[in-house]
Amino acid sequence: MTVDHDRSVKARVQEQFGKHADKYVASEGHAQGDDLEVLLQWLDPRPEWQVLDIATGGGHAAGKLSAHVRHIVATDLTRPMLAAAAAHLAGRGCGNILYTVADAEQLPFLDAAFDAVTCRAAHHFPNPALFMQEAARVLKPGGRFVFIDNVAPDDDDLAAFMNRFEGMRDPSHVRCLPVREWKALAEAAGLRVVRAQMSRKRHAFPSWVRRTAETEEQVRQVERFILGGSTSCREYFAVHTGEGTGGTLQSLQIDDWRVLLEKPAQP
Repeated sequence: MTVDHDRSVKARVQEQFGKHADKYVASEGHAQGDDLEVLLQWLDPRPEWQVLDIATGGGHAAGKLSAHVRHIVATDLTRPMLAAAAAHLAGRGCGNILYTVADAEQLPFLDAAFDAVTCRAAHHFPNPALFMQEAARVLKPGGRFVFIDNVAPDDDDLAAFMNRFEGMRDPSHVRCLPVREWKALAEAAGLRVVRAQMSRKRHAFPSWVRRTAETEEQVRQVERFILGGSTSCREYFAVHTGEGTGGTLQSLQIDDWRVLLEKPAQP
């Protein structure tokens, strides 16, 4: 991808998240998902740790870890998103979090600055390889990285269908990668997989689509596209209309990958 293309993508991300910051802070899927418990258990944080939360969004991961570590740096590309997260977490007494506007693909931190790194939003990054390299760079040797994100199926048709409806719903969406690509990027960055888990996340369509949609026509376009998908697509994503709803889309399910990566300790 070109530099101009990457800048354009990031400008869309800033615009989209700036407008919808409060929705992400309030989102139950982001704030109450079981992936936050997985993050805490797998990371097994220490009281002396310095932690980096990349693309913090509503700050939910940073808030979850706040009581268990010394300091957290929560970064996001979008200043209003950070401000919303900070306001939300201030009310919960999370006084050890520093909020920093930063690009996930060009982190403003020295090498080996953090004991641990977390991220739950990489499908908005135009260059995921750079993101993975940066996450590895700022980790101390022996440091842990818990990465959680929506992933595309291995099947190319299913993946294309998913990325199409995600892009229709959210103009800041870039691409959900399949697990095999994320594993290759992690390996190329010098990280090893310690443990991993696939999950299925159910989304209530009305709230999920309106978190990012600008108009009701956009909502209808996304709904028509998903309902018009092939039988295999509708079955894979568990598209559900529900009885007595007039055939309107009620929910769907998307694959969610959780992985604990580790940077090898120096000999």
